[in-house]
Amino acid sequence: MALQDGLKGGCGQLSEDVERVSENPTEEREGDMEVHEDSSSVILPDGELGTTTPSLRFSKTCLKNVFSVILLFIYLLLMAVAVFLVYQTISDFREKLKHPVMSVTYKEVSLYDAPGIAFYPGKAQLLSCKHHYYDHIPPLVNPGQPGDIECTTQRINYTDPFTNQTMKYALVVQGPRDVKKRELVFLQFHLNETNQDFSAIDYLLFSSFQEFVSSSEKAKFMKDCESSYSSWKFSGGFRTWVKMSLVKTKEEDGSETVEFKQETSVVNYIDQRTKPGSDQLFFVVFEWKDPFIQTVQDIITANPWNMIALLCGIFLALFKAADFAKLSVKWMIKIRRRHLKRTRQVTNHIS
Repeated sequence: MALQDGLKGGCGQLSEDVERVSENPTEEREGDMEVHEDSSSVILPDGELGTTTPSLRFSKTCLKNVFSVILLFIYLLLMAVAVFLVYQTISDFREKLKHPVMSVTYKEVSLYDAPGIAFYPGKAQLLSCKHHYYDHIPPLVNPGQPGDIECTTQRINYTDPFTNQTMKYALVVQGPRDVKKRELVFLQFHLNETNQDFSAIDYLLFSSFQEFVSSSEKAKFMKDCESSYSSWKFSGGFRTWVKMSLVKTKEEDGSETVEFKQETSVVNYIDQRTKPGSDQLFFVVFEWKDPFIQTVQDIITANPWNMIALLCGIFLALFKAADFAKLSVKWMIKIRRRHLKRTRQVTNHIS
């Protein structure tokens, strides 16, 4: 009896379930579709929706978003730094173009081109002129008396380049050449009388005595030299020692100018003549200071190729940063959409 009652009860319950399914086939299909959607969206059943899995997923998504935003700001900062470097590089290049750097080079020579020494003695007379070597100047035998003139000299008259009225008389002497043998030129002048309290002889140096000799217009050549070179003085009653150095300057247009630098030392001359008179004696020595010719030119330290390479690297970094920022934004948008989709699915499932 009990078994029959159980079978009757089971069959009755089974028939009721069948009738319920037959009456509501649409709800069954909707339930199946919800299960499939949930399984495709990896959504846990209702019993586990209240657990910590959604909160963990939300925290991970939040961290990814925060990390993406931080990374995006970092690359924007790097782009700003790159733009600043581009501006600074271009500004430095323009500044270096406006302000070239002076470059000094030294060239060693064994022989100089013999310079020209132009004296303006006025009333003074050249007594002697000799070339000596190794700084050895023998004592004068008859100071104040005419001696040997072993130097190559020329006399020239020309008008003053600054007034164009006054005639000037110049005595041009060939200077020393052999710097290894320490060649020097020793000259002695004599001035019989003077109305001035101080007596001195003017002179100037120019780069090449041979150019003066080969010049067809020597007067014009001397006028140009006086306009271009500085003049100096040496006084009577002293032995003046002049050590010369040559400086060549290259201009921006490619031309080259030459000037002299000199170091002068003065030694008092003790007149040991038996009958020293009222005349004035002048002694002067010209010698090269060293065998180095100094060349000065302006150079631009800014290298356009280096600047172009630097700019190319900066622009590549900018493009790379922009591309990464674009991908980061797309990734953030994709993650946001996926998160919103999952939120809607969870909401629909709960509802």
